[in-house]
Amino acid sequence: MNGDEEYDYLFKVVLIGDSGVGKSNLLSRFTRNEFCLESKSTIGVEFATRTLQVEGRTIKAQIWDTAGQERYRAITSAYYRGALGALLVYDTTKPISFDNVARWLKELRDHADANIVIMLIGNKTDLKHLRAVATEDAHTYAEKEGLSFIETSALESINVDKAFQTTLAHIYHIISKKSLSSNHPSAPTSAIKEGSTITVHGSQPVSNNPCCTS
Repeated sequence: MNGDEEYDYLFKVVLIGDSGVGKSNLLSRFTRNEFCLESKSTIGVEFATRTLQVEGRTIKAQIWDTAGQERYRAITSAYYRGALGALLVYDTTKPISFDNVARWLKELRDHADANIVIMLIGNKTDLKHLRAVATEDAHTYAEKEGLSFIETSALESINVDKAFQTTLAHIYHIISKKSLSSNHPSAPTSAIKEGSTITVHGSQPVSNNPCCTS
């Protein structure tokens, strides 16, 4: 993909949740249509991009992924800075990952913009025989907290695009409303374009690594 491609908006979206819930595979499925059974824990931070159309506008999504382990918590403030959307992921086969959603949500609300768009995602629905978190329970929690909610399978490519696209469309609607109410309609676009690149010291963002390496 050409790094100088034209786009109307650049939206930063972060992936959060416990380690092993499938964040990296959601990222690779959305940005490269790849899935890796042997994927290893993400070390530090990486991001990938995908450009798509939302209501006739070209949106470049910059999706950031970080490990869920506690030892990477030091990157928190830089990781969340400038994020307009967040996908909070749990594993439908691991109740503890759902129990920890509340902690991730608190961290997100402590560090991110108050108007950030948040979607709760129950991943790994392909493992039907191992399901341990009921859809109804997650849906009820999402409603209580004011979150969007969807269940996905990165392995079977179910609802992955829908999860990202719904989040990006929601962000676009918020940004375009701000633009309409502003005396300078182009201001939000330029601000987002110019204020979007974040360097996290000590980590090496990777934009187009192949999913699996030998």
